[in-house]
Amino acid sequence: MKYLEEKIFKVLMYLSLLIVASLVISVLWSIASKGFPVITWEMVSSLPGSGYYIGKDGGFLNAIVGSVYIVLGATFIGLIISIPVVFYLNVYLKSDSRFGYIARLAYDVLFGIPSIVYGAFAFTIMIIMGIKASLLGGIIVETLLIVPILIRSMDEVARTIPKELLEAAYSLGATKIETIGVVVRQIAPAIATATLLSVGRAMGDAAGVMFTAGFTDYIPESLSDKAATLPLAVFFQLSSPYEEVQNRAYAAALVLTIIILILSLTGRFIMRYFSKNKI
Repeated sequence: MKYLEEKIFKVLMYLSLLIVASLVISVLWSIASKGFPVITWEMVSSLPGSGYYIGKDGGFLNAIVGSVYIVLGATFIGLIISIPVVFYLNVYLKSDSRFGYIARLAYDVLFGIPSIVYGAFAFTIMIIMGIKASLLGGIIVETLLIVPILIRSMDEVARTIPKELLEAAYSLGATKIETIGVVVRQIAPAIATATLLSVGRAMGDAAGVMFTAGFTDYIPESLSDKAATLPLAVFFQLSSPYEEVQNRAYAAALVLTIIILILSLTGRFIMRYFSKNKI
């Protein structure tokens, strides 16, 4: 009976793996089969022309650069906020601290909130502060989106650090601030991986930036300028009645998918490298 039960669950696991793999492959194939035949160097290296949205010449360089600006700004601010929080939770607070438990629960909740809710919240803040849809607005909403991801990812690794290691540092006369160096060396791969995962999440977000970043055919030159992003470029172009414009949406989706795949594979490589070469 136990042997049969084990076989049934093994078949179910293989079936689940097959379903997930099939979905991933089908999505990638759908994007690649429609994106590769139409993508050109002009699309990724030029701005939209005057007739771009009716099928004439031009590209979506504005969306690529806008996405990079927003993601880099949000990641930089997110790390400035997240790293001190992780240090405080794991160095300054006791492991059984009630405040720490509540904080982690709050970050878990924030982790699961849809990006459109962050967009609506950031939009409300922007209205109060008198900020229009702009590059700054996109950075604000993506920072709100990725901070819980950064904190929870790094915190999970930091909690696995043996307490004896921190106690040994204290016994040698190290202060809490000096002990942070020990924590940094232990969670360095987690910081790198969490950063890459957050960049991928922010790069693929459309709902949040729709409210806050706006859209433009130009590259933003200041924080007050509107900024286009790849997800919104895909959304707007797929809504077009012109087949040529719809094809460009698949090309933009292909570029976005390649970027996210590279980030994901880089994150896995970093974790594997550091697991073999402990610092």
